[in-house]
Amino acid sequence: ISTTSGLSESGVLHPLQRAFLDTFATQCGFCTPGMLMAAKVLLDHTPNPSRDEVVEALSGNICRCTGYEPIIQAVLTAARSNSQNAA
Repeated sequence: ISTTSGLSESGVLHPLQRAFLDTFATQCGFCTPGMLMAAKVLLDHTPNPSRDEVVEALSGNICRCTGYEPIIQAVLTAARSNSQNAA
């Protein structure tokens, strides 16, 4: 079983966690674990997703605080970060 606690390694935040913080994608925090894990599955299978692919991947999670845009931007930011680190 994978959880958000297992995303970081040796105290270093996973790129998704960092992107969520940097883009202010967390507010109340209720939906954050589900959003992070759905985004991780997406990026594991589709390292450079389109905006529409991100929206589809997150569609099973409901957020009442952010309006989704910061969350979508966080996932796209993490994807760009991963692709730059891989280059």
